[in-house]
Amino acid sequence: MTMNTRTALFSLAIAATLSSAGQATAQEHSVSMALDWTPNTNHIGLFVARAKGFYEEAGVEVQILPYADTAAGTLVANGVSDFGHVSSMALFAQRAAGADLIATYAVSQSETGRLVFDGNRDDIERPSDLDGKIYAGFGSDWERALISAMIQHDGGEGEFEIVTLGTSAYEALANGAVDFTLEVATWEGVRADLDGRPQGAFYYGDYGVPDQHTGYIATRESWLEDNREAAEAFIKATQRGYAYAVDNPDEATDILISENPDALTDRDFVRASLQALIDGNFLRSEDGAVGLLNPEKMEAMGSFLFENGILRDMDGNPLNERPDFTAFYTNELF
Repeated sequence: MTMNTRTALFSLAIAATLSSAGQATAQEHSVSMALDWTPNTNHIGLFVARAKGFYEEAGVEVQILPYADTAAGTLVANGVSDFGHVSSMALFAQRAAGADLIATYAVSQSETGRLVFDGNRDDIERPSDLDGKIYAGFGSDWERALISAMIQHDGGEGEFEIVTLGTSAYEALANGAVDFTLEVATWEGVRADLDGRPQGAFYYGDYGVPDQHTGYIATRESWLEDNREAAEAFIKATQRGYAYAVDNPDEATDILISENPDALTDRDFVRASLQALIDGNFLRSEDGAVGLLNPEKMEAMGSFLFENGILRDMDGNPLNERPDFTAFYTNELF
């Protein structure tokens, strides 16, 4: 499960006015977009929308910033980028702590994460078997709350040892140094399948954890108030890009790779990852939703985080009052 934190500085400008040919003057907008990780299939709609000219048709120029150490949510909240791909936990945690951050697009319509372990082991058959075992983690409070909830829902104590390894967790799991970790089923999970590594998995929603969108495209509420037209143009064209990727996976795969030749070199892997996103109805839900944020999911996950003491104020103290989670997101740009 890739988590977002690395260090870098960007300096950007929001600009632009151009005249439309032979007609009344129209404003062309310019926005910046920060990624949460190196380019992957979660970002495919952005690159498709740019390559297919959807942004241009909408009158918006989009600069997709190179991935950096600083989390996308921090770049957005501090005004370095207009939009950013922000994890669900980052959105809730940063907003609760007072950050000017609001979700405007749900990249995934449901949870892509899962808990995984070596599929050859016969001593792990259910979450309660994880009591006392070693978890390779990524350093967030969310992980302990999530895993404990799953184990306890299955009748266990919810007690396990944590070693923080970051992305090295997957190597540690493969060589048997740890017992289990978390991963993105549509990325690390696909890689494991292609490499022939059998994995056992428990899905969060099967063990008492509410479903969530996993990741969002977020902006600053203050910026949104002053740049509504630009925001609407960007979100609608982005939605079009993701929908196009679902309907045209081979072309979308080639676009993503051609736009990121240094980061993405294995076409079979990228194509398989996109297919997993399509087959799982992650980019487009079974009822056809692309990008829309589900109010019930936002409320349920926000409540779970609040009740587990994960949401903290700017001083690091757990919130005493439940926030109004409807203020954490908007569907109005659609």
